[in-house]
Amino acid sequence: MNRRPSSVPVAVATALTAPARLEAVRATLPAYAGPDADFTDIADLAAGLFSAPIALVTLIGDTTQWYLARKGLGEVSSSAADTFCARLLTEGGAPIIVPDARADSRFSDLPSVTGAPHVRFYAGAPILHAGQPIGSVCVLDVEARAGASDDALLHLQQLAKLAGSLLLLKEEARRRALANAAIAREEQRHAAALNAANVGSWLWDVKAGTVIGNAPLLRMLDLKRGENLTARQIFSAIHAADRAAAIGKLRNALETGGEYDGMFRAGSTGRWLLGRGRVHEWDPDGTPSMFLGITLDVTEGQLASERMRLLLRELNHRVKNTLAMLQSLARQTLRQTKDPEAFMAAFAGRLQSISEAHGLLSDQEWGMISLTALLQAQIRPFVDDFQRQVEIHKDEVRLGPDQSIGLGLVLHELASNARRYGALSVPGGRLVITARVMQEDGQSVLHMTWHEMGGPHVEPPKAKGFGLILIERSLDKVLGSDVHLEFLPSGLTAIIRLPLDQV
Repeated sequence: MNRRPSSVPVAVATALTAPARLEAVRATLPAYAGPDADFTDIADLAAGLFSAPIALVTLIGDTTQWYLARKGLGEVSSSAADTFCARLLTEGGAPIIVPDARADSRFSDLPSVTGAPHVRFYAGAPILHAGQPIGSVCVLDVEARAGASDDALLHLQQLAKLAGSLLLLKEEARRRALANAAIAREEQRHAAALNAANVGSWLWDVKAGTVIGNAPLLRMLDLKRGENLTARQIFSAIHAADRAAAIGKLRNALETGGEYDGMFRAGSTGRWLLGRGRVHEWDPDGTPSMFLGITLDVTEGQLASERMRLLLRELNHRVKNTLAMLQSLARQTLRQTKDPEAFMAAFAGRLQSISEAHGLLSDQEWGMISLTALLQAQIRPFVDDFQRQVEIHKDEVRLGPDQSIGLGLVLHELASNARRYGALSVPGGRLVITARVMQEDGQSVLHMTWHEMGGPHVEPPKAKGFGLILIERSLDKVLGSDVHLEFLPSGLTAIIRLPLDQV
């Protein structure tokens, strides 16, 4: 089967048009690849007009004549240079009749005349495409004829025009099919992108009350696939507490033509969804008919926003408590320390202790922090070799904000005192800390022991300084807590009791 050539024959180009016009004709040639049944009736009608045994509907290329339809013809030459139709186009593209090809010098040398099927009679009319001849509708006979009537030739020309119109329709259909395929691919790409991004899309037929939604939308609202969705079903899938507000915003967008922007929860899952959309089409009378929108799952962002609000409230509460504590610390430290430099050193250390506890709590969004982290933060600044000088035996314990700040101050004062006067003031001194959780009347209680050894001889103080008072009172905010100090000759021992349920 012959394939359509890419251009019109060079001989025809010279006779018909300038190169630029001819290139335009080439660009619009239909992309056929074989006989087309839609042209068979044209060939049959042409044969009937002339009572001819052979009829052709052809296109002419560079070197090949290609048959759209043929009637009563076996294998013949398909070379464009060896056909009546190609030479018809070189004659100027007007319809022609050849009564006896053997007697006509223009055609007498054609292979189909000198050899099988020994054509004698030919009548043809050009097929025009964009005003240029690109093929023909023709009839042939192996017997010579006197001629043909003007009516027959006129009808043949009309059939050629019909073939040209059919070519245009087919080309337009092909272009439309390609455009539709491109649109379909683009829609599929958009749908895939929305699905991958978990973006719900929906189209609401306002008058019919029906909704077309994609898979993400159905997942968000916990609706089954394959259902013929209605607006009522969509509204019913919204959490009852948010439904009225969501519907009200939609109605406002319908009435004003403005944008819909609403936040609501899905009724079945409680997840937060954000809807955006606007009127997409109006009826001729200006009534909204189609509403287009998208829906996003914004649960994580909503929860993060709520956590931030809670953290800010907690931070505000903690800042107020901390400021009150700092004021008290400043006053008490000033009373005990008349020298400004000594005051600054003592106060700065206590301020740093609170800062360390605040930093740990902030890292955990003011939740719970580990006892291990608190011990290391408060003791490490006062030791030269933490691994050698500090021995810790403990259970895994999590502390709340009040517990962390209060216990942090206790540990800071104990470590600061040990560095100045106790076990951490000499190279061989050590700390042994035990921390165990016990159950007392159904409540978890931390029992911690701080024991210094290897330091200077210890004698009980004659009067309590602010540091000792601070150790005993730092846990006052935690109900049921207490700190007991024992000044043993071998080293200071602190016994701490801290309920863990007060968070």
